[in-house]
Amino acid sequence: MDQVSERAGISRPTLSSLEKGSPSISLGIILQVLLVLGLEKDILLLAKDDTLGRKIQDADLTVKERGPKNTKK
Repeated sequence: MDQVSERAGISRPTLSSLEKGSPSISLGIILQVLLVLGLEKDILLLAKDDTLGRKIQDADLTVKERGPKNTKK
């Protein structure tokens, strides 16, 4: 753990949180650890079986445009 966290440039508690699946870990940290372990191509597998995410993506939802800002004169 010490060697992986040092090479990834993160603390050991952060690495421990990552191993436990904490949702507070950023995608950048996950990628850093995968790079250290030589598993960077596995980043593509993270959401492979995300059925809800796939449904949302396939729904092709439109995003409403924001109205103009009200500026005080």
